[in-house]
Amino acid sequence: MTCTVNGRTFDQEPAPGQCLRTFLRALGHHGVKKGCDAGDCGACTVWLDGEPVHSCITPAFRADGREVTTIEGIGSPGDLHPVQRQFRDAPGFQCGFCTAGMIMTSATFTEAQKADLPRALKGNLCRCTGYRAIEDAVRGVTGVETAAPGKAVGTSVAAPAAHDVVTGRAEFTMDTHIDGMLHLKVLHSPHAHARIVSIDKSAALAVPGVHRVYTWEDVPRRRFTTAIHTDHLVDPDDTFVLDDRVRFVGQRVAAVLADTVGAAEEGCRRLVVDYEVMPAVFEPEEAMSEGAPQLHGSDDPFVRDPVHNILLEIHSHIGDVDAGFAAADVIHEGTYVTPRVQHAHLETHGSIAWMEDGRLNVRTSSQSPSIAKVKLEYLFALRPDRIRVFCTRVGGGFGGKQEVITEDLVALATLDTGRPVCFEYTREEEFTTASPRHPMTLTVKLGAKADGTLTAFQVRNVSNTGAYGNHGGETLYAGGAAVMIYRCPHKKYDAYSVYTNTVPSGALRGYGMTQPAFAVESAMDELARALHIDPLELRRRNIVRPGEPLVALHDGPDDVIFTEDGLAKCIDLVGAALARTAGQPPPGPEWLVGVGVASSLHETAPPTEHISEAWVTLGDDLVYELAVGTVEFGEGTSTAHVQIAANQLGTTPSRIRLVQSDTDRTGFDTGAFASAGLFVAGNAVLRAANAVRDRILEFAAAHTGVHLVMCSMDDDGVVCGDQRVSLAELVALARARGIRFTAARKAYGSPRSVTSNTQGFRIAVHRVTGEIRVLYSVQAADAGVVINPAQVRGQVEGGVAQGIGFALTENYRVDENGTMVNPNLRNYRIPTYADVPRTELLLVDSADSVGPVRAKGMAECCINPVAPALANALHDATGVRYRALPLTPERIYSRLHAKQSVSTG
Repeated sequence: MTCTVNGRTFDQEPAPGQCLRTFLRALGHHGVKKGCDAGDCGACTVWLDGEPVHSCITPAFRADGREVTTIEGIGSPGDLHPVQRQFRDAPGFQCGFCTAGMIMTSATFTEAQKADLPRALKGNLCRCTGYRAIEDAVRGVTGVETAAPGKAVGTSVAAPAAHDVVTGRAEFTMDTHIDGMLHLKVLHSPHAHARIVSIDKSAALAVPGVHRVYTWEDVPRRRFTTAIHTDHLVDPDDTFVLDDRVRFVGQRVAAVLADTVGAAEEGCRRLVVDYEVMPAVFEPEEAMSEGAPQLHGSDDPFVRDPVHNILLEIHSHIGDVDAGFAAADVIHEGTYVTPRVQHAHLETHGSIAWMEDGRLNVRTSSQSPSIAKVKLEYLFALRPDRIRVFCTRVGGGFGGKQEVITEDLVALATLDTGRPVCFEYTREEEFTTASPRHPMTLTVKLGAKADGTLTAFQVRNVSNTGAYGNHGGETLYAGGAAVMIYRCPHKKYDAYSVYTNTVPSGALRGYGMTQPAFAVESAMDELARALHIDPLELRRRNIVRPGEPLVALHDGPDDVIFTEDGLAKCIDLVGAALARTAGQPPPGPEWLVGVGVASSLHETAPPTEHISEAWVTLGDDLVYELAVGTVEFGEGTSTAHVQIAANQLGTTPSRIRLVQSDTDRTGFDTGAFASAGLFVAGNAVLRAANAVRDRILEFAAAHTGVHLVMCSMDDDGVVCGDQRVSLAELVALARARGIRFTAARKAYGSPRSVTSNTQGFRIAVHRVTGEIRVLYSVQAADAGVVINPAQVRGQVEGGVAQGIGFALTENYRVDENGTMVNPNLRNYRIPTYADVPRTELLLVDSADSVGPVRAKGMAECCINPVAPALANALHDATGVRYRALPLTPERIYSRLHAKQSVSTG
C-alpha cells in the first residue's frame, strides 16, 4: 500500500484488519489518539483527502493512494494552523487528550457548521472542559493573557504545555516506542464469584508470539490495596496481583505476554479455566443479611465484619436526635439512591515498563507516581533506588487514576523477562474492571421548627464498595461533610461500606461527597416545601457560619480553619442571578419550567496525610527550574505552580521551566487528588520559590553592601537601593564561590480550610417525553484568590458538565449476573456538546487563610451541588419528587404519566 502522510510517502502494507489509527501511530504519528476504538469519541480524527474521519473505524487499506493528514501535519511548531492558534489562545482544552481530534474536526468547518456546533461536534467528546472553551476556540475567542513580571497570579496565562498540546506533540503515556516491546493482555472472569480450580496454559503458550502466561501461582502472594493514599492503612489490604478466587465479573484471572496485542488476546482466548462457581450477592442490604455469601475471610484485619460483608461501619452522633425530632414541628424523611458512575477519561489506563542500567522504569497514567512506586517496591521487594516511576501528560483522571491498576502487571512481566512491556486498557475494560463511583443509598431524616430552624439531622448511608475495599472506607468518612454544612444541635450519622460481587468502587471527583450531597440537598428542598419556606432562605437560616464548629462525625478538635462566610455569599449570588434571569419562557406549551438550587461545603485537602515537596533552582541559563511531583491531567496545577513561582520570584511564567511527576527528578508527592495539587503542592512551590528568592536577595545585599530591606527582585535582576545587579552577574559570582541558588521545601495537608459552592438551574421538562432542557445554569464558588481565572472557569464548567452527566445521562447498567451490559461510550452516554449548557460562574470575593497565595482549589468541589440542584428543579417543574439517579426521560415520563393519569382519572 502507498499513501502520503503529512506530505511524506510511505510504502507499507497494513496488517490484515488493521485500522488506520494503529497504522498511523506505528509510523510515529502519536497525535492520533485512542479513546474508544469504536468511532464514538473523535480523539483519533484525521483527514483523508481533506475530509475528517475517525481513524479507529477506518480500515488502513482505505488510505491506499490517498493523502492522510494528522494533527502534526496541519501546521508546524513555528507556524501554527489558525485553528491550532485558536485552541491555544482560548484556551480550548484542559487535559488535552481530545484536542488533536477536536482541532482536526473543527478546522474543516464551514460557516454553516459553525452556526450549528451541537450537530457539527457530535462526533467529538471531551470529558474535561464542559465544551464552552471548545466553542470559544472554534469561534476564535481569546482568553489567554500575558503576565507582567511578578504579576502572574490573577492572570489567565497559557498552560506550559499549550503549544505542544495543540500541535499534537505533547506526550501522553502511550506516545512512545521501545524496541523489543512486548504486549500484555488479561483474561477476565465471566463469573461474579468463583474459585479457580485450574488453568491450562498449554494452548495459550502454543500461540505464535506468546512468551508467558501468568496466573495466581506466578505472582507474589502479598496482600495490598490498589487505592492511593500516603497512609496505606486507611485502605484494606484485601487484593492480590492475581488471585485463585474471583469476586466480580471482569476480575483478572490470568495475564498473557506476547509480541503483539493480537497474539496476547488470542492467548487469553485459548486459556482453559476450570471454575468452581459460588453464590454471589450484588446488593449491599442483601450482603449484610444473615446467610449471605461471604466475600472475604476473617484473616484480613481490615475487614470490620466479614460474616456480614461489612468493610467498615461508622456510628456517630452529637446530641440526641430523638429529642431533636420530638421538638420538631415538621419532620421529613426520604431515601435517595445514586448509581455507579464511570470516570470516562478519554485516555484509558496504561503503563509501560522496561529495565535500564539494572533499574525498573515504569511510565504510567497515574495521579500519583510517588505512591505507585512505593506499592511496586512492596509487591516485588525492590529497593527504592532500583525503581523509577514517572508520568508524562495524563489524559484525564478525576480520581480514576488514584489507583494502581496496570503498573503491577507490567512490572511483574518486565522483572521476569527483562523485556519492555506495555499494558493498555481497552474502553470496555475501563467500564468493566476500573473503579467507578460508589453506588450509595442514603436515608435522610430532618426535623425543623416552623421558622425553619433545624432540630435534628440524621443520615444512614449504605455504600457499595464492590468486591474490594479500595477507597471504600475513606469515601464513607468523606460523606460526613454533607452533614457538616448545616448547623444543628442533634446529628446522627450511620454508615456502612459493604462488599458485593460487583466491580470495585473507587475515587471519583467529589470523593464520597457527591452522593450524600444529592441526598441532603434534595431532602433540604423537600423540607423547605413542607415548611412553605423558600429553599434558598431555609439554607441561609441553617448554614454554618465562621466561628461556629464544623460538626460532622464528632465534636472534637480538628485541623480545619473556618474563617470566611463564603457559603452565604454563594447562596446570595445564585439567588440574585436566578432572580435577574427570571421570566424566561418555556420552549413551548408542552414544557414545564422549574428552578432548583443546592449547596456544598468542601474541605480543601483530604483528612489523610498529604505531603508534597518542591525544588526551585536558578540555572546558569537564568531560567528557574521548578521540580514538583504533581501530575498534570487537566486540573491546571502545572500552570498554577508556574504562576506561583513566577509571582514570588518577580519574573514571568516564560522564565520557569517545569519538571514534574518523576520519582527520579522530583521529590515525594502524595498525588493530584482532592484538590491537593493546588493546596498542598502549591504551598510547597510557594515556600521553595520564597526560599530561593530570599537567598538571591541576601547574596545581592551582601554583594552591594545595601541593607536587605532595600533589595527587591525584578524579571532578570535585583534592585538594591539605587543599584541594579543582573541575575547573570549574581549567578557568575555565586558559581565562583561554589554557591547555587536552589532550595527544597515541603508542605503538608494541614491545617486545612473549606470552600463553598452553590448551583442554580432553571430547566424545562417536556410533559410528554420527560426530556429535560437546561435553560440557565449558574454556579457561585468561593475560590479564594484566583490564580488563573480562565482555568478556574474551566474547572467549574467541567465539573458542572460531569455533574449533569451524573444526574441525567450516564447509566451504568448491570444485569442479574453482575455483568455490565453497556461498556462503551455510545451506550453509557457521557454528555456531548449538545447536552451541556453554558454555566455562568460567579466568584466570591474572598482570600483563603492557609492556601498558597490565599487560593483554594476548584477541581473537586464544583460537582457536588449539581445533581441535587437539577433534581430540585425537576420537582419544582413537575411537582413530582425523583429520589433516584439518573433522571432519564423514561424515568421522568413514567412518573409524570402516572401523576397525570391520577389527576384525570
